[in-house]
Amino acid sequence: MLLFFSCAFNARAQDNRKVLAGMEDTLNYYSKQMVTAQDASARFYADSVFIKKFVQALKVPNSFSYPFDSIKTVSKLYAPDSSFRIYTWEIQKDESYFRQYGALQMQTKDGSLKLFPLFDGSDYAVIPTDSVRTNRNWIGAIYYQVLMKEFNGKRYYTLLGLDDNDFSSTRKWIEVLHFDNNGQPVFGGDFFVYKNEPNKPDNPVARFCLEFKKDGKARLNYDAALDAIVFDHLVSETGNTQYKYDFIPDGDYEGFKWSNGKWVHVSKLFAEQKLKDGQAPVPVPFRDDNGNPLQ
Repeated sequence: MLLFFSCAFNARAQDNRKVLAGMEDTLNYYSKQMVTAQDASARFYADSVFIKKFVQALKVPNSFSYPFDSIKTVSKLYAPDSSFRIYTWEIQKDESYFRQYGALQMQTKDGSLKLFPLFDGSDYAVIPTDSVRTNRNWIGAIYYQVLMKEFNGKRYYTLLGLDDNDFSSTRKWIEVLHFDNNGQPVFGGDFFVYKNEPNKPDNPVARFCLEFKKDGKARLNYDAALDAIVFDHLVSETGNTQYKYDFIPDGDYEGFKWSNGKWVHVSKLFAEQKLKDGQAPVPVPFRDDNGNPLQ
């Protein structure tokens, strides 16, 4: 009897994957049109069709484990604990306007769909760093890394993302996601500790933004060896720190280290050591902006 149910389950799973593979071909077509269509109206039309068909595909049982590998214009990231998968993408209207879209798919025991659509509220945010948000007024970004940290028995997921913003500047985001007692997603919070500087958003912030000149190519990534978020130190190439589109990397690096439930700023990630002949380097502890060592 057990063998019968196992065979039946496997057969249904294979059938579901065949259905999804067929739907993926159509999704792949519209996902490419969202980026390559020459007219903005055609790109937004392709996006609307893609969203409808994508939701239909996600309703297929056990879609959570289906890779959608051929869809290259949509970021698809699993949480490190596989509790959710987050999809994000963007549509360009013109050189000065980009809009992000997304969805948060939760893993469910029975393979059914539990989905939180992400609605980009950036257009209505005067200061996009200043408030905790829900999936209904999310600050849009295309996510490229998901980290998981714990504090006091609760899990926090840090999302690193890209926003092409406009013709003059690009933004990279550090967004902390957690789920409230009702299982609802919460974006942002009191998670960042650093001193105010012209190249950073003024404290307090609910999310961290690194904004820089359009072709500045600033790095912001998680470094597993350091267990820290590493990003380029930015300086204004004109000396006018009022305009973020003047900021470019200067070759130095800074970062954030998770400590006691916060991302604490570290101004020097790669400390120089003056060694005598034959003396081996020793690990240098990370320190916050006040010089205190971080655990």
